[in-house]
Amino acid sequence: MTSAPGRRSSTFTRLLRHGFTDPSAAERLLDSAGLALVRNDPVLLDALGATADPDLALRGLVRLLEAQDGPVARQELLDTLIAAKPLRDRLLGVLGASEALADHLARHPSDWQALVTYEPRDLHPGVEEFERGLAGAGDPVSLRVAYRRCLLSIAARDVCGTIEVAQTAAELADLATATLRAALALARAAAPEDAALCRLAVIALGKCGGHELNYVSDVDVVFVGEAVDGADEDKALRAATRLAAHLMRICSETTVEGSIWPVDANLRPEGRNGPLVRTLASHLAYYQRWAKTWEFQALLKARPVAGDLALGEEYVAALQPLVWGAAERENFVADVQKMRRRVVENIPAAEVDRQLKLGPGGLRDVEFAVQLLQLVHGRSDASLRSGTTLDALKALAAGGYVGRADAAQLDDAYRFLRSMEHRIQLHRLRRTHLVPEDEADLRRLGRSLDLRTDPVATLTREWKRHASVVRRLHEKLFYRPLLDAVAALAPGEARLSAEAARERLIALGYADPAAALRHLEALASGVTRKAAIQRTLLPVLLGWFADSADPDAGLLTFRKVSDALGKTPWYLRLLRDEGAAAENLARVLSAGRLAPDLLMRAPEAVALLGDGGGGLEPRPRAHLEQEILAAVRRADNAVQGVTAARGVRRRELFRTSAADIVGSYGTESQPAEADQGALVDLVGGAVSDLTAATLAGTLRAVVREGWGDTLPTRFAIIGMGRFGGHELGYGSDADVLFVHEPRDGVDEREAAEAANKVVSEMRRLLQIPSADPPLLVDADLRPEGKSGPLVRTLKSYEAYYRRWSLVWERHALLRAEHVAGDEDLGRRFTELIDPLRYPAAGLGEEAVREIRRLKARMESERLPRGADPKLHAKLGPGGLSDVEWTVQLLQLRHGAREPGLRTTRTRQALAAARAAGLISEDDAATLDEAWVLATRVRNAVMLVRGRAGDTFPTVPRELGAVGRYLGYGPGHAGDMLDAYRRTARRARSVVEELFYGGL
Repeated sequence: MTSAPGRRSSTFTRLLRHGFTDPSAAERLLDSAGLALVRNDPVLLDALGATADPDLALRGLVRLLEAQDGPVARQELLDTLIAAKPLRDRLLGVLGASEALADHLARHPSDWQALVTYEPRDLHPGVEEFERGLAGAGDPVSLRVAYRRCLLSIAARDVCGTIEVAQTAAELADLATATLRAALALARAAAPEDAALCRLAVIALGKCGGHELNYVSDVDVVFVGEAVDGADEDKALRAATRLAAHLMRICSETTVEGSIWPVDANLRPEGRNGPLVRTLASHLAYYQRWAKTWEFQALLKARPVAGDLALGEEYVAALQPLVWGAAERENFVADVQKMRRRVVENIPAAEVDRQLKLGPGGLRDVEFAVQLLQLVHGRSDASLRSGTTLDALKALAAGGYVGRADAAQLDDAYRFLRSMEHRIQLHRLRRTHLVPEDEADLRRLGRSLDLRTDPVATLTREWKRHASVVRRLHEKLFYRPLLDAVAALAPGEARLSAEAARERLIALGYADPAAALRHLEALASGVTRKAAIQRTLLPVLLGWFADSADPDAGLLTFRKVSDALGKTPWYLRLLRDEGAAAENLARVLSAGRLAPDLLMRAPEAVALLGDGGGGLEPRPRAHLEQEILAAVRRADNAVQGVTAARGVRRRELFRTSAADIVGSYGTESQPAEADQGALVDLVGGAVSDLTAATLAGTLRAVVREGWGDTLPTRFAIIGMGRFGGHELGYGSDADVLFVHEPRDGVDEREAAEAANKVVSEMRRLLQIPSADPPLLVDADLRPEGKSGPLVRTLKSYEAYYRRWSLVWERHALLRAEHVAGDEDLGRRFTELIDPLRYPAAGLGEEAVREIRRLKARMESERLPRGADPKLHAKLGPGGLSDVEWTVQLLQLRHGAREPGLRTTRTRQALAAARAAGLISEDDAATLDEAWVLATRVRNAVMLVRGRAGDTFPTVPRELGAVGRYLGYGPGHAGDMLDAYRRTARRARSVVEELFYGGL
């Protein structure tokens, strides 16, 4: 492969382009006999160029080929390498990242075949698989060879990106577990008489115990020994000590195959000065009497891994209460902080800036911060008791102990730093945590992390950025004084100083503790009686606010309400003296935007939250109508009358939303409502009754101003859709039909003009911008839709329905119910439409097909672009539309002969269909569950966001608030979405069978 003098060969240029730093040497290697047949194969060059260090990979490949046992073996390797991409990526990836594993392959040239298999079971091996991989090792040397063969497979998956850093660390810990078991088996085989005398358990601590081991790391252990039945305890402990010491030597000593890793037992009681093996009782006595704070921190990751696992579990179970009670020790937080500072101070000055593990902004900062928070809060929250740093960090975030954004940044930084540490150690399989200084090493390291554009500069920049994030967040999480306050939190704490308030706020997960503290200072500072009462209330209120998705919003709105009502004598007395009021207020203010917005428009409605303010029970429609009509009579004109009616509506919407929130969250004295359907019925019935009463009052106000006591035509409002079905949500429009009938002697044109003026004025007055939410009146379900007249006479409806009515109109009429105006006219309208919606002969097959076509078209045309159909509560599979159309088809087909089906309410009709044997009990329950859940989702979205929506929010905090309303704790939004999908999927299968296939 020669070229003209002064000119570079095309191969030289290609090698440069593929990332080789010494293309001349690479050319010579490619010209070697072993690679002669494939040196120009673009597949090989591309694969080499994709590695972390193409030069290193090529050298390792040449060595491996030269080490093969003859030309047949060499050709087999080359053929497989070129033909099988999985092997090519794995083998060259390892050779380009690890000189030590290249050395291993050169010594054991057939081990490359361990990388050929690519079955699913090979992707995530556990302890059992690694034990099989080590099973043939009968001595320390062969154990090392088998260990490196297993390590080779982990490294291959790691560098190829098949597994991410946390999985790599877990697999390394599993391999360590299998290795400890194999080493103990060798020790027992060498001394069967010792093995017969004792039970020996090996407890892993540190990274091995936490399931997050490095490629090269000390494996920290503690040994627990007991005599077997009938054996002398002293002799048994001596035997166990010999076995433990032999196990350590098997793993730690250097042989012709090197060592595996040091087994370090220095974390045992009394450290190096203490006995290597103790009984469980001796361990327990030491920790109960003598142990220091750091020793409990070390035990946080304790996990039995080898030997007598039952004894190991007894050890962990016995020490767990001591570990999780460590935060109650005097000066606990200060001790842990002091230990961390001592670690940093002991780093040699020349290494501080290159320390990935121990330096400021390093891995240990994350680990210490997480462990401290675990020990402080794990006393009362068992979900935090994980030995794995990232799992514990996730649990801390889910529990609100760490801000979600902070946790996400720490997680990202920790993964990056651990990836750096892994790749640094993998190169030569040496225990180091120092970032290299040599540019070639930095280049390989950067490329191994997929930083291919200017890898050295990019690696340095990313490393410094992540270290800076860790340093900033570590100081925030670890050093903040809140932990002293939380660790020493007295059960009977009754008041907060300003500093204690700040500490408590941070501990409770407030996103903006500085702003929250300002609110608290405004509420509780001073010497007034008002401030004194607030200081009494705030400690308990803060806890309730924190038990929500948005404690900051709860506290902010509480301040606003207090500012508005603080001078009224009854407000603080209500919160202080009426047990339910303060907790109800806290729940309502922190659950979302709708209820606080309604309250802030008339803060005196807070009285509803107490025991004596009328309570949160929705008021009957008759009472609402009576109050609204009385207010209209007192008003000077229609505008004032409708304003009064809208004010009542706003107050009652607040009452209903508060009842819904309190029922969904529960209180300390009253658990959350278990029957979700009851909450849906409460909201639907209350909002529908309130809407009907508001329309009745508005109608009276408009008629009174324009015509006195009597309108020239009888006038009735027919509720349609969810309004007629008593199923309105907080953000629903009022679907209606307007019907009138001229009074005796009144000209039809005059009557029609009067009716149209009434409708126009009602709609205008109900939408005038004001402090009260508007009520949108929608008449699009009328005959001929938007093209038809807004108001018709009863005779006109009769003529239209007799001659022109379409299937969709009959369908829509299933929900028609008189809601306001002339009752007799409303009754006669109902009698008119009953034969249409409950046809005596049922529904013909052509009509059924038409309904199915309409439903299919609606699904395809009305679903918003970009929306996830599986999470759309109204139009998605298994959503409201699916259930309602299925139930309504049953009503159309069987309503004439089944009186129970003649109802406008979905759940009542579904229950009647089940009672009549038209649908199985299981299918009815499935549809009911899906309908209730979808309705709850829509209500939740309105409560949380303050505006209507049919899909789950995308903003994490809003999604969390919806989850909290639906009964899911912090961090379980994913579980909520999965549960919704499951419920909707089951309902859709019932709909497919009943709506599209049967009935």
